[in-house]
Amino acid sequence: MNDPAAERTIPRMVEAAARRFGPQPALEDDGLVLSFEDLAAAAFRACRAFVTAGVMPGDRVAIWAPNCWEWVVAAIGLQSAGAVLVPLNTRMKGGEAGYVLRKSGAKLLCTVDGFLDTDYVGSLAGEALPDLERTVLLRGSVPGCEGWDAFLALADQTREADARERAAAVGEDDLSDMLFTSGTTGKPKGVITAHGQNLRVFAAWSEGVGLREGDRYLIVNPFFHSFGYKAGWLACLMQGATALPHAVFDAREVLARVAKERVSVLPGAPTLYQSLLTCPDRQRFDLSSLRLAVTGAASIPVELIHRMRDELGFDRVITAYGLTEACGTVSMCVEGDDPVTIATTSGRAIPGIEVRCVGRDGNEVARGEPGEIVVRGYNVMRGYFDDPEATREAIDAEGWLHTGDIAVMDERGNLRITDRLKDMFICGGFNCYPAEIENLLFRHEEIAQAAVVGIPDERMGEVGMAFVVPVPGSSPTPDAIIAWCREHMSNYKVPRRVEIVDELPLNASGKVTKFVLRERVMRQPGAPGGAKGGAPSAA
Repeated sequence: MNDPAAERTIPRMVEAAARRFGPQPALEDDGLVLSFEDLAAAAFRACRAFVTAGVMPGDRVAIWAPNCWEWVVAAIGLQSAGAVLVPLNTRMKGGEAGYVLRKSGAKLLCTVDGFLDTDYVGSLAGEALPDLERTVLLRGSVPGCEGWDAFLALADQTREADARERAAAVGEDDLSDMLFTSGTTGKPKGVITAHGQNLRVFAAWSEGVGLREGDRYLIVNPFFHSFGYKAGWLACLMQGATALPHAVFDAREVLARVAKERVSVLPGAPTLYQSLLTCPDRQRFDLSSLRLAVTGAASIPVELIHRMRDELGFDRVITAYGLTEACGTVSMCVEGDDPVTIATTSGRAIPGIEVRCVGRDGNEVARGEPGEIVVRGYNVMRGYFDDPEATREAIDAEGWLHTGDIAVMDERGNLRITDRLKDMFICGGFNCYPAEIENLLFRHEEIAQAAVVGIPDERMGEVGMAFVVPVPGSSPTPDAIIAWCREHMSNYKVPRRVEIVDELPLNASGKVTKFVLRERVMRQPGAPGGAKGGAPSAA
Protein backbone atom coordinates (compact mmCIF):
# COMPACT_ATOMS: atom_id res chain seq x y z
CA MET A 1 0.00 0.00 0.00
CA ASN A 2 1.29 3.46 -0.89
CA ASP A 3 2.28 5.55 2.12
CA PRO A 4 1.64 9.24 1.30
CA ALA A 5 3.73 10.26 4.31
CA ALA A 6 6.77 8.26 3.19
CA GLU A 7 8.40 11.25 1.49
CA ARG A 8 8.56 12.99 4.90
CA THR A 9 8.53 16.58 3.57
CA ILE A 10 5.86 18.54 1.74
CA PRO A 11 8.01 19.36 -1.35
CA ARG A 12 8.99 15.71 -1.80
CA MET A 13 5.38 14.62 -1.27
CA VAL A 14 4.20 17.02 -4.00
CA GLU A 15 6.76 15.64 -6.45
CA ALA A 16 5.74 12.08 -5.59
CA ALA A 17 2.06 12.99 -6.15
CA ALA A 18 2.96 14.40 -9.59
CA ARG A 19 4.63 11.11 -10.52
CA ARG A 20 1.78 9.01 -9.13
CA PHE A 21 -1.28 10.97 -10.29
CA GLY A 22 0.23 12.84 -13.27
CA PRO A 23 -2.46 14.37 -15.51
CA GLN A 24 -5.34 13.94 -13.08
CA PRO A 25 -6.83 17.25 -11.83
CA ALA A 26 -5.28 18.43 -8.57
CA LEU A 27 -6.79 21.91 -8.31
CA GLU A 28 -9.78 23.51 -9.99
CA ASP A 29 -10.49 27.15 -9.29
CA ASP A 30 -12.21 29.95 -11.17
CA GLY A 31 -12.09 28.08 -14.49
CA LEU A 32 -8.45 27.03 -14.09
CA VAL A 33 -7.55 23.34 -13.93
CA LEU A 34 -4.10 22.32 -12.66
CA SER A 35 -3.10 18.68 -12.93
CA PHE A 36 -0.80 17.16 -10.31
CA GLU A 37 2.05 17.62 -12.78
CA ASP A 38 1.03 21.23 -13.43
CA LEU A 39 0.80 22.00 -9.73
CA ALA A 40 4.22 20.55 -8.99
CA ALA A 41 5.72 22.60 -11.83
CA ALA A 42 3.98 25.80 -10.72
CA ALA A 43 5.08 25.29 -7.11
CA PHE A 44 8.67 24.67 -8.19
CA ARG A 45 8.65 27.87 -10.24
CA ALA A 46 7.37 29.70 -7.15
CA CYS A 47 10.18 28.09 -5.15
CA ARG A 48 12.76 29.51 -7.57
CA ALA A 49 11.13 32.95 -7.26
CA PHE A 50 11.25 32.83 -3.46
CA VAL A 51 14.93 31.84 -3.59
CA THR A 52 15.68 34.76 -5.94
CA ALA A 53 13.78 37.08 -3.58
CA GLY A 54 16.23 36.20 -0.83
CA VAL A 55 14.06 33.84 1.20
CA MET A 56 16.35 31.58 3.23
CA PRO A 57 15.65 28.31 5.06
CA GLY A 58 13.81 29.06 8.29
CA ASP A 59 12.55 32.46 7.14
CA ARG A 60 8.86 33.11 7.68
CA VAL A 61 6.61 33.94 4.73
CA ALA A 62 3.00 35.00 5.38
CA ILE A 63 -0.09 34.46 3.23
CA TRP A 64 -3.10 36.71 3.84
CA ALA A 65 -5.68 35.74 1.23
CA PRO A 66 -8.91 33.79 0.73
CA ASN A 67 -9.00 30.22 -0.57
CA CYS A 68 -7.63 30.21 -4.14
CA TRP A 69 -5.23 28.22 -6.30
CA GLU A 70 -2.45 30.82 -5.93
CA TRP A 71 -2.53 30.30 -2.15
CA VAL A 72 -1.61 26.63 -2.61
CA VAL A 73 1.12 27.31 -5.17
CA ALA A 74 2.67 30.01 -2.97
CA ALA A 75 2.55 27.80 0.13
CA ILE A 76 4.24 24.82 -1.51
CA GLY A 77 6.73 27.12 -3.21
CA LEU A 78 7.87 28.83 -0.04
CA GLN A 79 8.00 25.54 1.86
CA SER A 80 10.12 24.07 -0.95
CA ALA A 81 12.51 26.97 -0.46
CA GLY A 82 12.82 25.94 3.19
CA ALA A 83 10.67 28.75 4.54
CA VAL A 84 7.96 28.53 7.20
CA LEU A 85 4.37 29.22 6.14
CA VAL A 86 2.51 31.78 8.28
CA PRO A 87 -1.19 31.91 7.29
CA LEU A 88 -3.16 34.99 8.34
CA ASN A 89 -6.86 34.92 9.19
CA THR A 90 -8.78 36.64 6.40
CA ARG A 91 -11.00 38.39 8.95
CA MET A 92 -8.12 40.12 10.69
CA LYS A 93 -7.94 43.88 10.80
CA GLY A 94 -4.72 45.74 10.11
CA GLY A 95 -3.63 45.86 13.74
CA GLU A 96 -4.23 42.16 14.24
CA ALA A 97 -2.37 41.22 11.06
CA GLY A 98 0.41 43.61 11.97
CA TYR A 99 0.87 41.85 15.31
CA VAL A 100 1.18 38.43 13.63
CA LEU A 101 3.61 39.75 11.02
CA ARG A 102 5.78 41.34 13.72
CA LYS A 103 5.59 38.38 16.10
CA SER A 104 6.51 35.88 13.38
CA GLY A 105 9.18 38.14 11.87
CA ALA A 106 7.70 37.52 8.42
CA LYS A 107 10.10 38.50 5.66
CA LEU A 108 7.61 38.42 2.80
CA LEU A 109 3.84 38.75 2.58
CA CYS A 110 1.63 37.26 -0.15
CA THR A 111 -1.81 38.87 -0.17
CA VAL A 112 -4.60 40.21 -2.40
CA ASP A 113 -5.82 43.72 -3.11
CA GLY A 114 -8.96 43.25 -1.04
CA PHE A 115 -11.42 40.72 0.30
CA LEU A 116 -14.79 41.11 2.05
CA ASP A 117 -14.49 44.92 1.96
CA THR A 118 -11.09 44.82 3.65
CA ASP A 119 -8.15 46.64 2.07
CA TYR A 120 -5.38 44.37 3.29
CA VAL A 121 -2.44 46.41 2.03
CA GLY A 122 -3.96 49.72 3.09
CA SER A 123 -4.81 48.44 6.56
CA LEU A 124 -1.11 47.77 7.20
CA ALA A 125 -0.03 51.32 6.28
CA GLY A 126 0.37 52.45 9.88
CA GLU A 127 1.95 49.24 11.16
CA ALA A 128 5.62 49.02 12.12
CA LEU A 129 6.88 45.94 10.26
CA PRO A 130 10.68 46.02 10.49
CA ASP A 131 11.24 42.50 9.14
CA LEU A 132 8.84 42.70 6.18
CA GLU A 133 10.87 43.27 3.01
CA ARG A 134 8.39 42.52 0.24
CA THR A 135 4.64 42.42 -0.40
CA VAL A 136 3.41 40.32 -3.33
CA LEU A 137 -0.17 40.38 -4.62
CA LEU A 138 -1.53 36.98 -5.52
CA ARG A 139 -4.48 38.71 -7.18
CA GLY A 140 -5.24 42.31 -8.09
CA SER A 141 -3.10 45.42 -8.31
CA VAL A 142 -2.03 47.96 -5.69
CA PRO A 143 0.52 50.75 -6.31
CA GLY A 144 3.86 49.90 -4.77
CA CYS A 145 3.17 46.17 -4.57
CA GLU A 146 4.57 43.46 -6.77
CA GLY A 147 2.15 41.42 -8.85
CA TRP A 148 2.18 37.61 -8.73
CA ASP A 149 3.25 37.21 -12.37
CA ALA A 150 6.07 39.73 -11.94
CA PHE A 151 7.21 37.93 -8.81
CA LEU A 152 7.19 34.55 -10.55
CA ALA A 153 9.37 36.04 -13.30
CA LEU A 154 12.14 36.16 -10.68
CA ALA A 155 12.34 32.37 -11.03
CA ASP A 156 14.47 32.78 -14.16
CA GLN A 157 17.25 34.26 -12.04
CA THR A 158 17.69 31.07 -10.00
CA ARG A 159 18.99 27.91 -11.66
CA GLU A 160 16.72 24.88 -11.52
CA ALA A 161 19.53 22.81 -10.02
CA ASP A 162 20.00 25.30 -7.17
CA ALA A 163 16.29 25.33 -6.38
CA ARG A 164 16.10 21.54 -6.43
CA GLU A 165 19.05 21.40 -4.09
CA ARG A 166 17.25 23.80 -1.75
CA ALA A 167 14.05 21.73 -1.81
CA ALA A 168 15.97 18.48 -1.30
CA ALA A 169 17.69 19.97 1.76
CA VAL A 170 14.36 20.41 3.59
CA GLY A 171 14.16 17.79 6.32
CA GLU A 172 11.26 16.12 8.08
CA ASP A 173 12.13 17.90 11.34
CA ASP A 174 12.29 21.34 9.71
CA LEU A 175 9.40 23.66 10.48
CA SER A 176 6.70 23.71 7.82
CA ASP A 177 4.26 26.22 9.27
CA MET A 178 3.37 28.60 12.08
CA LEU A 179 -0.40 28.85 12.66
CA PHE A 180 -1.56 31.47 15.11
CA THR A 181 -4.23 30.69 17.69
CA SER A 182 -7.43 32.73 17.75
CA GLY A 183 -6.29 34.91 20.63
CA THR A 184 -9.67 34.84 22.38
CA THR A 185 -7.99 34.73 25.79
CA GLY A 186 -5.03 37.00 25.04
CA LYS A 187 -2.56 37.74 22.26
CA PRO A 188 -2.45 35.08 19.53
CA LYS A 189 0.35 32.55 19.85
CA GLY A 190 2.27 31.04 16.94
CA VAL A 191 2.00 27.23 16.90
CA ILE A 192 5.02 25.72 15.15
CA THR A 193 4.97 22.26 13.56
CA ALA A 194 7.26 20.32 11.24
CA HIS A 195 6.96 18.68 7.81
CA GLY A 196 7.23 15.05 8.91
CA GLN A 197 4.71 15.19 11.73
CA ASN A 198 2.10 16.92 9.56
CA LEU A 199 2.42 14.36 6.78
CA ARG A 200 2.19 11.50 9.24
CA VAL A 201 -0.91 12.97 10.91
CA PHE A 202 -2.77 13.58 7.67
CA ALA A 203 -1.84 10.25 6.16
CA ALA A 204 -3.64 8.76 9.19
CA TRP A 205 -6.51 11.27 8.85
CA SER A 206 -6.98 10.55 5.14
CA GLU A 207 -7.02 6.80 5.65
CA GLY A 208 -9.35 7.08 8.62
CA VAL A 209 -11.98 9.21 6.90
CA GLY A 210 -11.69 7.32 3.62
CA LEU A 211 -10.51 10.16 1.35
CA ARG A 212 -9.53 8.52 -1.92
CA GLU A 213 -8.13 9.06 -5.37
CA GLY A 214 -10.60 10.78 -7.68
CA ASP A 215 -12.66 12.40 -4.91
CA ARG A 216 -13.81 15.97 -5.57
CA TYR A 217 -13.32 17.90 -2.36
CA LEU A 218 -15.00 21.28 -1.90
CA ILE A 219 -12.79 23.12 0.59
CA VAL A 220 -14.98 25.64 2.38
CA ASN A 221 -12.82 25.62 5.50
CA PRO A 222 -10.33 28.50 5.22
CA PHE A 223 -6.78 27.70 4.17
CA PHE A 224 -5.38 29.70 7.10
CA HIS A 225 -6.87 27.05 9.41
CA SER A 226 -5.53 23.50 9.75
CA PHE A 227 -8.94 22.13 8.64
CA GLY A 228 -8.72 23.86 5.25
CA TYR A 229 -4.94 23.63 4.79
CA LYS A 230 -3.85 20.30 6.26
CA ALA A 231 -7.11 18.33 6.21
CA GLY A 232 -7.91 20.22 3.00
CA TRP A 233 -5.58 20.72 0.05
CA LEU A 234 -2.62 18.94 1.68
CA ALA A 235 -4.68 15.78 2.21
CA CYS A 236 -5.98 16.03 -1.37
CA LEU A 237 -2.43 16.07 -2.73
CA MET A 238 -1.48 13.10 -0.58
CA GLN A 239 -4.42 10.98 -1.76
CA GLY A 240 -4.98 12.05 -5.37
CA ALA A 241 -8.24 13.94 -4.76
CA THR A 242 -9.19 17.14 -6.57
CA ALA A 243 -9.20 20.27 -4.40
CA LEU A 244 -11.97 22.78 -5.15
CA PRO A 245 -11.28 25.99 -3.18
CA HIS A 246 -14.32 27.98 -2.02
CA ALA A 247 -13.67 31.50 -0.73
CA VAL A 248 -16.86 32.58 1.09
CA PHE A 249 -19.49 30.28 2.53
CA ASP A 250 -23.02 30.83 1.29
CA ALA A 251 -25.40 27.90 1.66
CA ARG A 252 -27.08 28.35 -1.71
CA GLU A 253 -23.76 28.81 -3.55
CA VAL A 254 -22.31 25.70 -1.92
CA LEU A 255 -25.36 23.64 -2.85
CA ALA A 256 -25.09 24.91 -6.43
CA ARG A 257 -21.40 23.96 -6.64
CA VAL A 258 -22.08 20.51 -5.23
CA ALA A 259 -24.63 19.93 -7.98
CA LYS A 260 -22.66 21.51 -10.83
CA GLU A 261 -19.19 20.20 -10.00
CA ARG A 262 -20.25 16.80 -8.63
CA VAL A 263 -18.65 17.33 -5.25
CA SER A 264 -18.13 14.10 -3.31
CA VAL A 265 -16.36 15.33 -0.17
CA LEU A 266 -17.60 18.27 1.92
CA PRO A 267 -16.06 18.62 5.40
CA GLY A 268 -16.93 21.48 7.71
CA ALA A 269 -18.01 22.67 11.12
CA PRO A 270 -21.50 21.65 12.30
CA THR A 271 -22.80 25.13 11.48
CA LEU A 272 -22.07 24.50 7.79
CA TYR A 273 -24.38 21.51 7.63
CA GLN A 274 -27.00 23.23 9.76
CA SER A 275 -27.04 26.08 7.25
CA LEU A 276 -27.39 23.70 4.30
CA LEU A 277 -30.25 21.88 5.99
CA THR A 278 -32.18 25.08 6.62
CA CYS A 279 -31.57 26.57 3.15
CA PRO A 280 -35.06 27.10 1.63
CA ASP A 281 -33.91 26.08 -1.88
CA ARG A 282 -32.14 22.88 -0.87
CA GLN A 283 -34.56 20.58 -2.70
CA ARG A 284 -33.74 22.26 -6.02
CA PHE A 285 -30.18 20.94 -6.11
CA ASP A 286 -28.91 17.49 -7.04
CA LEU A 287 -26.78 16.37 -4.09
CA SER A 288 -26.46 12.73 -5.18
CA SER A 289 -22.69 13.04 -5.66
CA LEU A 290 -22.07 13.68 -1.94
CA ARG A 291 -20.26 10.79 -0.32
CA LEU A 292 -18.18 11.90 2.65
CA ALA A 293 -18.67 14.47 5.42
CA VAL A 294 -16.13 15.11 8.16
CA THR A 295 -17.05 17.34 11.05
CA GLY A 296 -15.93 18.16 14.53
CA ALA A 297 -16.53 20.57 17.37
CA ALA A 298 -16.82 20.54 21.16
CA SER A 299 -19.90 18.41 20.71
CA ILE A 300 -22.07 17.54 17.74
CA PRO A 301 -25.83 17.03 17.95
CA VAL A 302 -26.69 13.40 17.23
CA GLU A 303 -29.79 14.54 15.37
CA LEU A 304 -27.56 16.55 13.01
CA ILE A 305 -25.63 13.39 12.05
CA HIS A 306 -28.87 11.60 11.20
CA ARG A 307 -30.16 14.53 9.13
CA MET A 308 -26.87 14.81 7.22
CA ARG A 309 -27.33 11.22 6.10
CA ASP A 310 -31.08 11.26 5.56
CA GLU A 311 -31.58 14.71 4.07
CA LEU A 312 -28.24 15.71 2.55
CA GLY A 313 -27.50 12.20 1.32
CA PHE A 314 -24.00 11.59 2.69
CA ASP A 315 -22.98 7.93 2.59
CA ARG A 316 -20.48 8.48 5.38
CA VAL A 317 -20.33 11.00 8.18
CA ILE A 318 -17.12 10.93 10.18
CA THR A 319 -16.54 12.85 13.37
CA ALA A 320 -13.08 13.86 14.54
CA TYR A 321 -11.43 16.00 17.17
CA GLY A 322 -8.29 18.08 17.07
CA LEU A 323 -6.64 21.39 17.78
CA THR A 324 -3.95 23.52 16.17
CA GLU A 325 -1.44 22.55 18.86
CA ALA A 326 -1.77 18.89 17.79
CA CYS A 327 -1.36 19.44 14.04
CA GLY A 328 -5.14 19.64 13.84
CA THR A 329 -5.98 16.00 14.69
CA VAL A 330 -6.09 14.00 17.93
CA SER A 331 -8.84 11.40 17.55
CA MET A 332 -11.30 10.27 14.92
CA CYS A 333 -13.86 7.70 14.01
CA VAL A 334 -12.85 5.41 11.17
CA GLU A 335 -14.47 3.32 8.48
CA GLY A 336 -16.17 0.36 10.12
CA ASP A 337 -17.24 2.17 13.27
CA ASP A 338 -20.89 1.61 14.08
CA PRO A 339 -23.37 4.49 13.62
CA VAL A 340 -23.78 5.04 17.36
CA THR A 341 -20.03 5.47 17.85
CA ILE A 342 -19.82 7.91 14.95
CA ALA A 343 -22.86 9.87 16.08
CA THR A 344 -21.94 10.14 19.75
CA THR A 345 -18.12 10.26 19.90
CA SER A 346 -15.08 11.76 18.20
CA GLY A 347 -13.48 8.36 17.93
CA ARG A 348 -10.18 7.07 19.23
CA ALA A 349 -6.64 8.41 19.20
CA ILE A 350 -5.00 8.28 15.78
CA PRO A 351 -2.33 5.56 15.45
CA GLY A 352 0.77 6.13 17.56
CA ILE A 353 -0.77 8.82 19.76
CA GLU A 354 -1.50 8.60 23.50
CA VAL A 355 -4.66 10.26 24.83
CA ARG A 356 -5.94 10.43 28.40
CA CYS A 357 -8.65 12.25 30.34
CA VAL A 358 -7.28 13.70 33.59
CA GLY A 359 -8.68 15.45 36.64
CA ARG A 360 -7.50 18.72 38.12
CA ASP A 361 -4.81 16.79 40.02
CA GLY A 362 -3.34 15.60 36.73
CA ASN A 363 -4.21 11.96 37.33
CA GLU A 364 -6.19 9.94 34.82
CA VAL A 365 -9.89 9.69 35.67
CA ALA A 366 -11.90 6.49 35.47
CA ARG A 367 -13.47 5.54 32.16
CA GLY A 368 -16.87 7.17 31.89
CA GLU A 369 -15.86 10.15 34.05
CA PRO A 370 -15.24 13.62 32.55
CA GLY A 371 -11.72 14.98 32.51
CA GLU A 372 -9.41 17.26 30.55
CA ILE A 373 -7.98 15.70 27.39
CA VAL A 374 -4.20 15.44 27.35
CA VAL A 375 -2.23 14.23 24.33
CA ARG A 376 1.29 12.90 23.82
CA GLY A 377 2.97 11.82 20.60
CA TYR A 378 4.21 12.85 17.18
CA ASN A 379 1.28 15.22 16.56
CA VAL A 380 2.13 17.57 19.44
CA MET A 381 3.45 20.96 18.33
CA ARG A 382 7.11 21.89 18.71
CA GLY A 383 5.91 24.76 20.85
CA TYR A 384 4.67 28.33 20.69
CA PHE A 385 7.05 30.48 18.69
CA ASP A 386 9.29 32.66 20.85
CA ASP A 387 7.16 31.95 23.93
CA PRO A 388 8.80 29.31 26.14
CA GLU A 389 6.63 30.17 29.15
CA ALA A 390 3.37 29.55 27.27
CA THR A 391 4.87 26.37 25.84
CA ARG A 392 5.68 25.06 29.32
CA GLU A 393 2.12 25.85 30.43
CA ALA A 394 0.69 23.87 27.51
CA ILE A 395 3.12 20.89 27.45
CA ASP A 396 4.11 19.42 30.79
CA ALA A 397 7.44 17.91 31.75
CA GLU A 398 6.32 14.45 30.61
CA GLY A 399 5.37 15.68 27.15
CA TRP A 400 1.60 15.80 27.61
CA LEU A 401 -0.22 18.57 25.77
CA HIS A 402 -3.04 19.95 27.91
CA THR A 403 -5.88 20.80 25.54
CA GLY A 404 -8.37 22.56 27.81
CA ASP A 405 -11.13 20.36 26.36
CA ILE A 406 -13.31 18.14 28.53
CA ALA A 407 -14.29 14.63 27.44
CA VAL A 408 -15.50 11.29 28.66
CA MET A 409 -13.54 8.27 27.41
CA ASP A 410 -15.32 4.95 27.09
CA GLU A 411 -13.84 1.48 27.55
CA ARG A 412 -12.82 1.31 23.87
CA GLY A 413 -10.97 4.63 24.05
CA ASN A 414 -13.59 6.66 22.21
CA LEU A 415 -13.83 10.28 23.28
CA ARG A 416 -17.13 12.02 23.84
CA ILE A 417 -16.24 15.70 23.91
CA THR A 418 -18.44 17.54 26.37
CA ASP A 419 -17.05 21.06 26.33
CA ARG A 420 -14.20 23.46 26.94
CA LEU A 421 -12.97 23.89 30.51
CA LYS A 422 -13.43 27.63 30.11
CA ASP A 423 -17.03 27.22 28.82
CA MET A 424 -18.27 25.00 31.62
CA PHE A 425 -20.29 26.86 34.26
CA ILE A 426 -21.61 25.80 37.67
CA CYS A 427 -25.30 26.33 38.38
CA GLY A 428 -26.34 25.72 41.96
CA GLY A 429 -23.42 23.35 42.48
CA PHE A 430 -24.02 21.34 39.28
CA ASN A 431 -21.48 21.32 36.42
CA CYS A 432 -23.18 22.52 33.24
CA TYR A 433 -21.69 21.83 29.84
CA PRO A 434 -23.08 24.26 27.23
CA ALA A 435 -22.52 21.84 24.36
CA GLU A 436 -24.74 19.26 26.05
CA ILE A 437 -27.52 21.82 26.45
CA GLU A 438 -27.07 22.90 22.83
CA ASN A 439 -27.49 19.30 21.71
CA LEU A 440 -30.81 19.13 23.53
CA LEU A 441 -31.96 22.45 22.07
CA PHE A 442 -31.19 21.23 18.57
CA ARG A 443 -33.99 18.68 18.95
CA HIS A 444 -36.53 21.52 19.06
CA GLU A 445 -38.23 21.60 15.66
CA GLU A 446 -38.13 25.41 15.48
CA ILE A 447 -34.44 25.82 16.38
CA ALA A 448 -31.86 25.84 13.59
CA GLN A 449 -28.82 26.78 15.71
CA ALA A 450 -28.16 27.48 19.35
CA ALA A 451 -25.31 28.64 21.55
CA VAL A 452 -25.31 28.58 25.35
CA VAL A 453 -23.08 30.56 27.70
CA GLY A 454 -22.92 30.85 31.47
CA ILE A 455 -23.78 34.24 32.95
CA PRO A 456 -23.61 35.52 36.56
CA ASP A 457 -26.61 35.01 38.83
CA GLU A 458 -26.89 36.24 42.42
CA ARG A 459 -28.75 33.17 43.68
CA MET A 460 -27.34 30.31 41.59
CA GLY A 461 -23.82 31.61 41.00
CA GLU A 462 -24.17 31.12 37.26
CA VAL A 463 -27.05 30.22 34.97
CA GLY A 464 -27.33 29.38 31.31
CA MET A 465 -28.33 31.84 28.61
CA ALA A 466 -29.23 30.54 25.16
CA PHE A 467 -28.89 32.41 21.88
CA VAL A 468 -31.22 30.81 19.36
CA VAL A 469 -31.46 31.09 15.56
CA PRO A 470 -34.96 29.99 14.47
CA VAL A 471 -35.70 27.70 11.55
CA PRO A 472 -36.73 29.91 8.59
CA GLY A 473 -40.45 30.61 8.69
CA SER A 474 -40.82 29.85 12.40
CA SER A 475 -41.12 32.34 15.26
CA PRO A 476 -40.46 30.69 18.62
CA THR A 477 -40.62 32.91 21.71
CA PRO A 478 -38.13 32.89 24.59
CA ASP A 479 -40.86 31.84 27.04
CA ALA A 480 -41.94 28.95 24.82
CA ILE A 481 -38.38 27.71 24.43
CA ILE A 482 -37.77 27.82 28.18
CA ALA A 483 -41.01 25.93 28.76
CA TRP A 484 -39.90 23.29 26.25
CA CYS A 485 -36.52 23.02 27.99
CA ARG A 486 -38.24 22.36 31.33
CA GLU A 487 -39.91 19.35 29.74
CA HIS A 488 -36.81 17.95 28.03
CA MET A 489 -33.82 18.52 30.31
CA SER A 490 -32.79 18.50 33.94
CA ASN A 491 -33.77 21.57 35.93
CA TYR A 492 -30.23 22.88 36.41
CA LYS A 493 -29.53 22.68 32.65
CA VAL A 494 -32.54 24.79 31.65
CA PRO A 495 -31.41 28.20 30.29
CA ARG A 496 -32.76 30.98 32.50
CA ARG A 497 -32.74 33.38 29.58
CA VAL A 498 -33.19 33.02 25.84
CA GLU A 499 -32.45 35.56 23.15
CA ILE A 500 -33.70 35.10 19.59
CA VAL A 501 -31.06 36.17 17.05
CA ASP A 502 -30.76 36.21 13.27
CA GLU A 503 -27.31 34.62 13.35
CA LEU A 504 -24.57 33.51 15.72
CA PRO A 505 -21.14 35.16 15.71
CA LEU A 506 -18.70 32.80 14.01
CA ASN A 507 -14.99 32.83 13.44
CA ALA A 508 -13.71 32.16 9.94
CA SER A 509 -13.55 28.41 10.57
CA GLY A 510 -17.27 28.33 11.36
CA LYS A 511 -17.11 27.94 15.14
CA VAL A 512 -19.26 30.07 17.41
CA THR A 513 -17.25 32.77 19.21
CA LYS A 514 -18.82 32.51 22.63
CA PHE A 515 -16.70 35.26 24.12
CA VAL A 516 -18.54 37.64 21.78
CA LEU A 517 -21.86 36.43 23.21
CA ARG A 518 -20.64 36.88 26.77
CA GLU A 519 -19.48 40.40 25.99
CA ARG A 520 -22.88 41.14 24.42
CA VAL A 521 -24.64 40.05 27.60
CA MET A 522 -22.43 42.16 29.83
CA ARG A 523 -23.09 45.26 27.69
CA GLN A 524 -26.85 44.92 27.99
CA PRO A 525 -28.83 47.10 30.44
CA GLY A 526 -28.88 45.67 33.91
CA ALA A 527 -26.01 43.25 33.36
CA PRO A 528 -25.45 40.83 34.98
CA GLY A 529 -29.22 40.98 35.38
CA GLY A 530 -31.89 40.81 32.67
CA ALA A 531 -31.17 40.60 28.97
CA LYS A 532 -33.03 41.99 26.00
CA GLY A 533 -35.26 39.52 24.27
CA GLY A 534 -34.82 37.09 27.11
CA ALA A 535 -37.23 35.70 29.62
CA PRO A 536 -35.99 35.28 33.19
CA SER A 537 -37.16 32.04 34.68
CA ALA A 538 -37.21 30.34 38.04
CA ALA A 539 -36.79 26.99 36.29
